[in-house]
Amino acid sequence: MDRQQEFVLRTIEDRDVRFVRLWFTDVVGTLKSVALAPAEVESAFDEGLGFDGSSIEGLSRVYESDMLLQPDPSTFQLLPWRGDDEPTSRMFCDLKTPDGEPSASDPRGVLRRVLNKAADMGFTCYTAPEIEFYLLRSSELDPKTGEPTPVDYEATSITSRAA
Repeated sequence: MDRQQEFVLRTIEDRDVRFVRLWFTDVVGTLKSVALAPAEVESAFDEGLGFDGSSIEGLSRVYESDMLLQPDPSTFQLLPWRGDDEPTSRMFCDLKTPDGEPSASDPRGVLRRVLNKAADMGFTCYTAPEIEFYLLRSSELDPKTGEPTPVDYEATSITSRAA
């Protein structure tokens, strides 16, 4: 067990974390989550956590459905919106095949492979998530267009504003 895994396990115990959420995304970037009890985290580090990859659209075919979530301890974080009463944490995961090889459909693995290929070509890449949100006037749709009404039109294109 490496130092980062030991830090995670110690923090879970010291902060009395109730659940550890293992996060990963499907091939289009939709966040998926599995909750573990703290007692299960050490075995997840050692063996991964098995799940049916074919139940997630585009992740794997039925005949290769067995997959493993491998938590990345460097992504461990307590979720601040859960408060101190019943703390919950999260870790992002790599998707692996049952023999421990990286899954071809793992978005993190795809990004890693592309960045390595770019580095081999002499490029340096910087990546970050882009968080988008929209402020709407209400939850009601516009009766004429059937679309939500934004608070402002700064993020919309000129053509959609003219319509």
